Amino acid sequence: MKSLSLLTFSIAALLFSGCSSKKYFEPEQTFSASNASTSYGGSMSDISREGGTLKSGQYIGKEGVSSINLGEGYRFLNENDTYVLATNAEGILKIIDKKTKETVRAVSLKVPVVSATIQNGTIAYILNSNTFGIYQMAGNRKVVESRSEAIFAIDTRAASPIFIDSLVVMPMLDGKLIIVNIEDSENAKVVYLSTEKFFNNIIYLSRKGNTMITATPKKLLSLGNKGQNEYKANISEVAFDNGIIYIFTKEGEIIALDSNLEKVGEAKYKFAHYSVGTAFNGRVYGLDQGGSLIVMDSTLSKHKIYDLGEVSEPAFIAGTKLYKDGDIIELSKLGYE
Repeated sequence: MKSLSLLTFSIAALLFSGCSSKKYFEPEQTFSASNASTSYGGSMSDISREGGTLKSGQYIGKEGVSSINLGEGYRFLNENDTYVLATNAEGILKIIDKKTKETVRAVSLKVPVVSATIQNGTIAYILNSNTFGIYQMAGNRKVVESRSEAIFAIDTRAASPIFIDSLVVMPMLDGKLIIVNIEDSENAKVVYLSTEKFFNNIIYLSRKGNTMITATPKKLLSLGNKGQNEYKANISEVAFDNGIIYIFTKEGEIIALDSNLEKVGEAKYKFAHYSVGTAFNGRVYGLDQGGSLIVMDSTLSKHKIYDLGEVSEPAFIAGTKLYKDGDIIELSKLGYE
């Protein structure tokens, strides 16, 4: 199968490019966010679900800009309290010790890694050949590696695997979840979201209490004690806060759903194309690619729009901070009032 290693970069370029016929979100009034903005002085070269890689070789993770250098040609995948995971185009999975900042393992997986998660020395990974695997640092061994169906194009926002007790949930690139028991990897369970061949990978995966929420670019699915529910939309981003799921759509909508995926709120911003979005502390934030940051209340009935300038590099949100074009915007300082 031909490598897809350059595909994600091509798609990212398309997301940030325009054409003469494209229409743009043009709010009537905007406000300055200078009181919430500082600079980190870096330039983003790559983005993943869990963080961004800077041109300097450093990365931005959940705790902000790290001083660790990933090495030339490596991109950030994920981290925990002890280790950082990075990969390159040759399919090397690098494991870096956070304390020493030294590489403790360089595992050759031969195919570029799309996403990975580490917990207690066990790494779950997805390759861009649509192969999933589990690697254990103890013993330096693969527990399992298995290829799923062939795929032809993926969305850049590939979700990372998650651990649930002894289970690993693998967000595959062909629109399905594979649930693997680490102690019995032969008997895996498959949950199908969609069977489309193009841009159908899992772009969002999280666990909220006893409910798992997952999405492809076309469908959102919840699995929990109340059974399985689904909601269809053209999805750009998904966020969760205080029991409410927020969907940011490619039509400029922001839709609020309850635990049964029933619509409880909606707002539409004509021609908005969301780069990133999040929700926390009763506020919802959506950044349009033109640089308009929309801040809303939890019911989506009130809003205030801030002008951050056009988005020219991939943007990333970690906690309450938005990293955009070398700037850090503290979102908690921006309200909808």
